Formats: sequence, C-alpha cells, structure tokens
Amino acid sequence: MLRGAAAAVVKNMEASLEVPTATSVRAIPAKLMIDNRIVINNHLKRTRGGKISFTHLIGYAVVQAVKKFPNMNRHYAEIDGKPTAVTPEHVNLGLAIDLQGKDGNRQLVVAGIKKAETLRFSQFVAAYEDIVRRARDGKLTAEDFAGVTISLTNPGTIGTVHSVPRLMRGQGAIIGVGAMEYPAEFQGASEERIAELGVGKLVTLTSTYDHRIIQGAESGDFLRTVHELLLDDDFFDEIFRELGIPYEPVRWRTDNPDPIEDKNARVMELIAAYRNRGHLMADIDPLRLDKDRFRSHPDLDVLTHGLTLWDLDREFKVNGFAGAERKKLRDVLAVLRDAYCRHIGVEYTHILEPEQQKWLQERIEGEHEKPTVAQQKYILSKLNAAEAFETFLQTKYVGQKRFSLEGAETVIPMMDAVIDQCAEHGLDEVVIAMPHRGRLNVLANIVGKPYSQIFSEFEGNLNPSQAHGSGDVKYHLGASGTYIQMFGDNDIQVSLVANPSHLEAVDPVVEGLVRAKQDMLDKEGDDRFSVVPLVLHGDAAFAGQGVVAETLNMALLRGYRTGGTIHIIVNNQIGFTTSPDDAKSSEYCTDVAKMVGAPIFHVNGDDPEAATWVARLAVDFRQKFHKDVVIDMICYRRRGHNEGDDPSMTQPKMYDAIDVKRGVRKSYTEALIGRGDISLKEAEDALRDYQGQLERVFNEVRELEKHPVEPSESVEADQMIPRGLPTGIDKSLLARIGDAHMALPEGFNV
Repeated sequence: MLRGAAAAVVKNMEASLEVPTATSVRAIPAKLMIDNRIVINNHLKRTRGGKISFTHLIGYAVVQAVKKFPNMNRHYAEIDGKPTAVTPEHVNLGLAIDLQGKDGNRQLVVAGIKKAETLRFSQFVAAYEDIVRRARDGKLTAEDFAGVTISLTNPGTIGTVHSVPRLMRGQGAIIGVGAMEYPAEFQGASEERIAELGVGKLVTLTSTYDHRIIQGAESGDFLRTVHELLLDDDFFDEIFRELGIPYEPVRWRTDNPDPIEDKNARVMELIAAYRNRGHLMADIDPLRLDKDRFRSHPDLDVLTHGLTLWDLDREFKVNGFAGAERKKLRDVLAVLRDAYCRHIGVEYTHILEPEQQKWLQERIEGEHEKPTVAQQKYILSKLNAAEAFETFLQTKYVGQKRFSLEGAETVIPMMDAVIDQCAEHGLDEVVIAMPHRGRLNVLANIVGKPYSQIFSEFEGNLNPSQAHGSGDVKYHLGASGTYIQMFGDNDIQVSLVANPSHLEAVDPVVEGLVRAKQDMLDKEGDDRFSVVPLVLHGDAAFAGQGVVAETLNMALLRGYRTGGTIHIIVNNQIGFTTSPDDAKSSEYCTDVAKMVGAPIFHVNGDDPEAATWVARLAVDFRQKFHKDVVIDMICYRRRGHNEGDDPSMTQPKMYDAIDVKRGVRKSYTEALIGRGDISLKEAEDALRDYQGQLERVFNEVRELEKHPVEPSESVEADQMIPRGLPTGIDKSLLARIGDAHMALPEGFNV
C-alpha cells in the first residue's frame, strides 16, 4: 500500500489528468553554455569552491524569460464557479527533485524557490542548492511545496533527450530539460571530425502548458526567449559579474571558415600577445572598484585574432609552446590564462636578454604546484599573526599612531617566503629596509622582536638605549634576529635597518650597507652576493621619488651592485590621500624599474598563495641572474594615513568598498575550508592561540616598571673620538703613489 509522500504523488498525478495540456519543443545549442560553465567552474575551483550546473543556468534563464512572458506564470482556477486565469504576485519556481530511498525506491518531490524573479544569479543558485540539500536530508517543510507557479524538471541528467512531463493543478507550465547530445547523424564521428566541422551539442527544452490559459504561440515565443538568453552576451555578462569573475565570458559567434594554416599564425600571435599584455587582463586588484568592467584588452581577445568558440577544440601548431608541437586552442588558452591572467600579472618582455626571458617563460608557463596542506596552514598562521597583531594594537591602544598593515597583511607571509627561499639557497643574511607602514608588524612577525618590548614602548617605556640615544619613535626603529626554516634545515640572519620618515631615504643606505657586508665576507664567484637586500616601498613613493630611480640606476654598476635587490611594493592604491590615477602618468607605479631590465610581478594581495609563489620565484631569479626583481602587491589601506585620520573624507568611494570588505585572513581561511584543506575548528583554534599569546604578553607589560631615563652607553661609546690614533703613513708609500701618478705609459706623449 502506498502511504505518505508516495500516496500524495498518486493523488496529484490523478488530478493532473484533468488539466488539458499541449507541449512546445525547441532544440537549443548548448556549446556556449558548456564553454562558459567550464570558465565559471574553473574560477570557482581556484577561489572559493563550489560548482555551477547546467540546470542553474537554464533555470535562471527560464525565470528571466517568465519576466518577459508573465502569462506563463498564470494558472487556471474556478472562482465562484467561473473560469479564471489567476496571476500570482511572484514567480515561485518549482524544482522536480528525484530522491532515492535506502531501499532503492525513487520518489519525486517538487519544492519551490520563492520570489525567484527578485533574485540575482548568486542568490538564485544559493536558494536552489538550499532546496536540493534539504530535500536530500529530508528537511523540506509544507511551506516549501506550497505556492509553486511554474516548474522545472531535468530528466536529461539520466540521459532522457525529450520528455513531456505532467502538469500539476495550480500551475500554468512545466519546463522539461533533455540531455545534451550531438545531433544523431554525428554521434559516431570522432572528436577531431566534430571540431573540424564545427558541430556542437544540443539540448531539447519542452514547455508543457495549460492550454486553457496559454496558447501555443505564447509558449513557443517563451522557449525562443530562453534560447536567445542562453546565447546572449548580456545574460552571461550578468552571471560573470554576479559571481565575481573578472574576465569576459565566451561569446557566441559564427564560425570563421578561414583555412587552418592562417589560424596557426593567429594562434602564435595570440601566445605572443598574452606574454606581452597578459598582465592587463590579470585579476590583481582586490578592491575591484569598477565591478562592471571586465579585465580585458583587445590584443587578448580571440575574436580580435579571427578565432571563435568553434576553434576551441581544434588543434593548432604551437612550435613547442608548453612542451608540445600541437595543442587545442582551449588548452593553449588555459596555459596562457593560468600563467598570465589569474592573480599574478607578469611583465618581462622588456628584458633584453633572451636567456632571462626564456627562463621566466618556462617557470611562469609551467604547471604551478599547489602548496601542501602543511604549507597552507603555515601561510595561514602568518596571516593570523599579522592580523591579530594589528587588531590587538587597535583594541588596546586606540588612537595611537602605528601606521598599521591592515589591508596588506599578505606582505608578512610574502616576506617570510623571500627569507625562507634565501635560506634554502644557503645565503648568509637578508637585510630589510622599509618605510614606517607595517614596520611594527615586520619587527614582531619577521625579525622576531619580542612582543613585550613593542608593547612596552606603547606604554611609554621607550628605552633610550634601545634607540641608541636618538629618542626616535617606535615605528622608525630597527632590529635583527635569526630566521629558522619551518620546512628546511637552514637558518639565516635577518636585520631591519632604521629609517626616518622620508620614505625612500633608506634605499641607497641599505644598498651600501649590503655591499659593505658582502665586501667584508670577501667570497668568490656567485657566492660574493650572499647578503640580500629586501626593500619595501609604497606605491606612490616608488613612482614619485627620484631617489628610487637614482638607486636603481646603480644596480648593475660594478662598483655598487649587490647581486640583485628584491623590491616589494605594498601598493595600497593611495598615496596619503591621492588615488593612483592622479599620482602617476605610467600604467603602473613599477614602470621605472624597467630601465634596469628587472622582471615585474603584479600580485593580488588577497591571494597569499600566489604572493608566496612569486616571492620564491623572485629569489630564484635573483640567484640565477643577479638582477633586481620587483613585486607589486596590490592591496588596500584599511584605515587612514595614520590611525587618527578619516580617509573617507578624501576617498569616499574607495572606503565604501573597504568598509564592507573581509580581511585576507578570513577570505583565505574560508577558501581553505571550502576546498577541504582544513576544518573550521582548526582555523579558529590557530587564531585563538595567537590572540591568547598576545594577551598574556600584554598583561606582563602592564606590570613592568618604566625604564629610568639615562644616557645611552652605546651612543657615548660610539661617539667618543679615539685618542692617540696614528694617522701617518710611510714615506716610501707616498713616493710610490706619486710615481704611479706621474709615470706615463710607454709611447704616450703629453
């Protein structure tokens, strides 16, 4: 005997026999949907996880079409004995869900997405997934089944090509989705032949409607509108924007009949274009202030090169690109976009030396290994440390100047990766120079300055001897320590040089200091550059201050070179109060570095894995070619120029976006959890442990007695003029020097 839901299905089916229905059928090209779904799901896989199904896309198109044909949302009823077409207030889209019980029996339920016409695409997907999840878990309520106005069923998931489903009372139409298949006459053809002919899969949609209130022409026009939407540029533009995908969707265009030989040359041009201009399409701005603009450039558009979506599965000669002689255009684009257009934009084709270009190409276009779970947890621990440090100071020392790193916390794991890779190469020391923004965080989490000392200085206990008698403020001070590898056996000395408020004044100082250290070590060959300068800059200062260009210009001179400097630009997209467009004439703040042939990496500060990958690559390039490398980390500044400023007064639009933006620690944690790399409890425990550690140190500092003010012994000792220092030299040495200056080479006439 049938009971419960099964009995209800019987009752509904019998009632449906009383509804006079007719059915419209339409075959729709599925290729554009297939190709754009690949782009969407690849993006989600790289970022926050999740998937978009074909039913999500078709269901959303159905809802948009219903908005244009509201009669499809009506249903027939007898009111006071009179036949009536009832127009509901909202579109409640019913989803036919096939549930398989433990005994193997199948059960069909139809639950509704309420007010579907008011939902944006991401909201529609979330509501869809919520209904399906609760149906699978047996948690649907009577409210979920009530009020459905139009239904969607997808028997195509089990291979059904075409179906005429039953229409329930209280609904005007039910839309059936068939399987995606090539036309029957091509189902025996090879993939190569299908690609050559430009044949795509079709999906059959049916509209079974109540013929009492909906006519065949209306149903046909409705399906035609769904057809047009699923091939429409604007429809996919809206979906890509809503999902936060910064790239243009694949476009539906007519196949170009030009011969394959012509297209081979165009594919090679496309590869060259990505190597030259791929950075212009890279998703490197975490703020994305202009959310309506896709990251694109005409040179990077396949349509510009006379190629279309029909060429994606055709093979072309690529002359060794990515280690192959022939590749499908789809695979070529996958390599190029992964290499040049994700969260890292690379500029290197201005370098004149072919060997350096080739080395970079091979590293950038090669497959990038995903960090291990242990490495991901380590990166997260560094983000936890960076954010917790700033949050702690903001909470405990409200209003005190500290020039926080908030919005740019990724620079901590990035610097850690630079130092770790230097240790991996067995180098002697990394000498850091930086402006005041983030300096306290670097002192604590990179150099290893004790928290108690930093907090003590915030309490007003600045020890003059620690500042060498200068009385300088806490965010100008230097320090030194030893870095021990987490995943290796080496260690390396790390020092941070003191720096006054003049942002870039320290640049030539640190280069001279490093060169002096190298000369004192007096090593031979490539080992002579075993001390590495790591210099942090602000974006406005790097583009605007002449000392940057002056120092860069000495990078390759024999008397001054240090074997390559790693430059990290903390590009928070604002110079005091000035936006980038008003601060420079160049495309990037880094363009000045092209004059010394330095490779430039632009990286999204919201992707710490990309940042650490670039950091290690930068060190490897420096060690291989002994040249400067520039990393431009695009981020934002959470607070004002200092903690007492209100930045929204001068940058209201930017700070509207920043105020609602989640920090990188939270977004990275969610990504790790979404990918299943760590659990939520592990993430929370890691942050709680670090915050507890800071709290304990803070309580200790509160109990410290203030340092008595006294002269600094170190300054007195260093500034004493030595007495009795012999300054004379031997007379014979003076004679040799004089003779050397006066002796003319043989055959030289004055």
